[in-house]
Amino acid sequence: MYYNWKEQTNTEELKIVCNLIKNGELVVFPTETVYGIGANALDANAVGKIFIAKGRPSDNPLIIHLADKRNIEDIAQNITEVEQKLIDNFMPGPFTIILKRKDIVPDIVTAGLDTVAVRIPNNIIAKAIITFSGVPIAAPSANISGKPSGTNIEDIRKELEGKVSAIVDGGKTDIGLESTVVKVIDEVPVILRPGKVTPDDIKNVIGKVKLDEKVFKKVDEDENIESPGMKYRHYSPEKPCQLIYCENELDQIFYMNKFINLYNKNVVVIGSEEYKEKYNISKDRFINIGTKNNLDQIAQNIYSAIREADKLEAEIILIEGVKKEGLGIAIMNRLLRTCGYNFFEK
Repeated sequence: MYYNWKEQTNTEELKIVCNLIKNGELVVFPTETVYGIGANALDANAVGKIFIAKGRPSDNPLIIHLADKRNIEDIAQNITEVEQKLIDNFMPGPFTIILKRKDIVPDIVTAGLDTVAVRIPNNIIAKAIITFSGVPIAAPSANISGKPSGTNIEDIRKELEGKVSAIVDGGKTDIGLESTVVKVIDEVPVILRPGKVTPDDIKNVIGKVKLDEKVFKKVDEDENIESPGMKYRHYSPEKPCQLIYCENELDQIFYMNKFINLYNKNVVVIGSEEYKEKYNISKDRFINIGTKNNLDQIAQNIYSAIREADKLEAEIILIEGVKKEGLGIAIMNRLLRTCGYNFFEK
């Protein structure tokens, strides 16, 4: 079933969607970050359907979405002062925290770990579904595993129809990148997956923050992970990709054109508004993701751009990178994984 709630939430349809969740079915719904594919987090059989629908590896833990901070203690325990401060300052919002789990959480949600990832979305549709279904909802991004996450229904509807019981269309998501994931270790917040909530945001609240060393590195296949998006091939199209970033504008133009010529122009370029006339490529082979200094715009557009590029016949997709600071840390984390760490930097 498809429900269009772009303009407003339909009360009768909301009842149907919430009953589906209660009865162990899967629902695709929007959050402020990306679309999620959700099930009752306390129903192991229902959660199992998520892994089947996405083709998701079973050792990749899920995030549990709650409606209210007061519900956190239903699934987590031994919350520290630093953890509580993070919760108070960044929830609801694009922020996930790793906490000590309670036994009520099925092993399938946490990949058998003793921790659980918790988020409170700040999206009216997501809030309504979680609230009125009356259960916590486990929800990874709504896409086939390994593919770019969905930021609008048009990008993901075809690949998920028939695998879920309902799809709720809330229009384009506001942020476009998955939530920041943090675990507090020895009273220091450690960012496992960067997102809209930046290291500076966290430092301003707690006074200290660390970026996990694996944010820009490959994770070994036999290594346990506590955050989604760290280990497996992710955010990737079918075609190979090359990430190119030079801080100097003239270098960026020179090296992008060098790669374009290397492939005899049989490429698609994903880049910013300022460079579209400077790269040696036809307009129909250039996908504009916004102005280069507007990282919010780039974050919102990047997954759709990757999906669009994948539809065009090309030998390779060349992607313009951004500076690794602020929201740029999250953008580059995703793009490095998109490109399989095929990265040129100067």
